[in-house]
Amino acid sequence: MLAKASMSTPALPPGTTQRTLAIIMGGGAGTRLFPLTKDRSKPAVPLGGKYRIVDIPISNCLNSGLRSIYVLTQFNSMSLHRHIQASYKFDNFSRSFIDILAAQQTPEGSQWYQGTADAVRQNMRYFLERPFDYYLILSGDQLYRMDFRALLHQHIESGADITLATKPVQRTQVSEFGIMQSGVDLRITRFVEKPTDESIMGEMKMTADLLAAIDSDREAELYQASMGIYVFNRDVLVSCLDNQLADFGKHVIPQSIQERHVNAFIFKGYWEDIGTVRAFYDANLDLTDIVPEYSFFDAEWPVYTHPRFLPGSKINGATLRQAIISDGCIISDAHLERSVVGIRSIIQSGATIRNSIIMGADYFEQDRPGTPEQPLIGVGRNCVIDRAIIDKNARIADGAVITPEGKPSNLDSENYFIRDGIVVVPKNAVIPAGFWI
Repeated sequence: MLAKASMSTPALPPGTTQRTLAIIMGGGAGTRLFPLTKDRSKPAVPLGGKYRIVDIPISNCLNSGLRSIYVLTQFNSMSLHRHIQASYKFDNFSRSFIDILAAQQTPEGSQWYQGTADAVRQNMRYFLERPFDYYLILSGDQLYRMDFRALLHQHIESGADITLATKPVQRTQVSEFGIMQSGVDLRITRFVEKPTDESIMGEMKMTADLLAAIDSDREAELYQASMGIYVFNRDVLVSCLDNQLADFGKHVIPQSIQERHVNAFIFKGYWEDIGTVRAFYDANLDLTDIVPEYSFFDAEWPVYTHPRFLPGSKINGATLRQAIISDGCIISDAHLERSVVGIRSIIQSGATIRNSIIMGADYFEQDRPGTPEQPLIGVGRNCVIDRAIIDKNARIADGAVITPEGKPSNLDSENYFIRDGIVVVPKNAVIPAGFWI
């Protein structure tokens, strides 16, 4: 992993990390992740039991020595603001900051962000207030571990105007990404958005020499997919946004390839775009594998989040197999298999939970009890939950059965949804006793 290799990362010129500003895009509506984004933005969606998605890019920045970070927000941003303010605080004697820039009306304009490039353009006056030389632009909905110092080192050494991170992907994945073409010198010469034409795909394939240069099989059929991670020089960013182009991936980068020195930084570690319900579900359950592709158990590259000071979880006779149990849970005589259990989860006796994500709760029942006719917060007695995501503060009464078995792969109902064959019970939902989903 890059975290382990970080000790051998080539040295940057003195002060480079202090002269680099990280900008995390957190303002998208997150429609592909609905209903998890019904009441929150994508970066605020809980991940791995106790984290939020936004903790990943922020932690990568902090572990890379980057301490100047803006998070751009727009839709359903209250929970994201609250999380960042509670989680990331620097002392008064540091110039470090993690600040939120919410979409706002100004004398120059009153419209919402029209895309990633437009979001940066609308906040440019804040980004230029300090003498930053490099601008690192990151997505807020990806799971990966990257040392950005290696990215910055290549960017500076190559003399590039823009460097973008790319990930080698198989042919079957090409239609999901913007695909880049470069030679062994890594200079990008062509970009095609989500290609499907067979002749174009043949032309965009990574060459044998390039594959050998990155220690891959020369005969492999791989393509460079854009990861949505960019480094711009200061004057280049200003120039590239002196227009009305809305999006980096769709507009700014393709135009810049024709006019500027744009390089690829080829990343071979684990990376997953978790912007859809299926991708989010799979990435979470992968964490329960005995040796997961991505692990939070890395002391050299920790993932930071809100320190909640919750008690250790109580397990009263439960059977657990490949389960992640977060802080503050009480699990009584239940059976859990390949599941992620979030903070403050209460799971009653007789419950069976398989291949599911239980996101937990924002509070304990005694702190904010429901109405007398409502079931208790958490999962009730003798419930069966399979292939489901149970969002926070859900109240699932005794004997409920939640499974996508025999149902359409996509369905909207009053108190549950099915997306990509996964049942999603939304935040604060109430499932009555004996109810069968």
